[in-house]
Amino acid sequence: MSQQAVIEQFIITLSAEQGAASHTLEAYRSDLALISDALPAGARLETVSADHISAILGLWHKQGRAPSTIARRLSALRHFMNWQIAEGLRADNPCLHIDTPKQAKQLPKSLSEDEVARLIAACSQLDGADGLRMAAGLELLYAAGLRISELLEIKTSAIKTDSQMLLITGKGGKERLVPLTRIAIDTALRWCEMRDDGAIITEHDQLMGDRNGQMSRQKFSQLLKQLAHIASIDPAKVSPHKLRHSFATHMLNRGADLRSLQILLGHADISTTQIYTHTRPERLAGLVNHAHPLADIHKKD
Repeated sequence: MSQQAVIEQFIITLSAEQGAASHTLEAYRSDLALISDALPAGARLETVSADHISAILGLWHKQGRAPSTIARRLSALRHFMNWQIAEGLRADNPCLHIDTPKQAKQLPKSLSEDEVARLIAACSQLDGADGLRMAAGLELLYAAGLRISELLEIKTSAIKTDSQMLLITGKGGKERLVPLTRIAIDTALRWCEMRDDGAIITEHDQLMGDRNGQMSRQKFSQLLKQLAHIASIDPAKVSPHKLRHSFATHMLNRGADLRSLQILLGHADISTTQIYTHTRPERLAGLVNHAHPLADIHKKD
């Protein structure tokens, strides 16, 4: 079996067993191909040794590759090797004793509450039906802290129930219920009415799509950049994931607890959610000064 065929078998297994998204699968495929290309002549990815891997990592480090990039590629190789062991294709994982490059902690960047409001308000200036469509999308993203992939999976049938709870399928096929704001529901329902009003019957039930086809990540991001320009916000600051970060930061600033936020965001580990506590240390200090039972003891003396 060729090396490429082995990688494709791994990708198929990853898709079937973990329900990985298409962009995740493509990232694995790309990273494994890059590792394969960096191997010395005659070496194969399936039989790569720890020495080979260390040499490749050292080369990438000298070339100035970002630690996050090297760590991601090493992670892809670890998963590939574990799959080979499970399939009986090799007995050991050569990545086992290779350390992941240390990375600087990246704090999530978010928009201000005013900037989010301006983005949504700017939707009214988009041409045609795109204004209401994007307003519905932004309201849903910001109401529930959704990932863009999760937004694009929402069906019109889920919104037309007029329920205040939405069943979301997140990473790895894990499901969670998220509550929606009334304005998010109303805006999405108005978009559904416009979408279906006199339109040619569509072949899909994607909420964000229209008679011309389904909404893609690229199209959504393009429209979002237009909204940023209209709202006088630097387009480089704006992305669907920034809205998810904004939701988390704003909720925490307004008193949400980490455990609830973890459930809303669909994080498997609360340590992922805890990173938001680093974005507003003054908020946490204020919380202690306000809520701690001994905070006012000197005032009473």
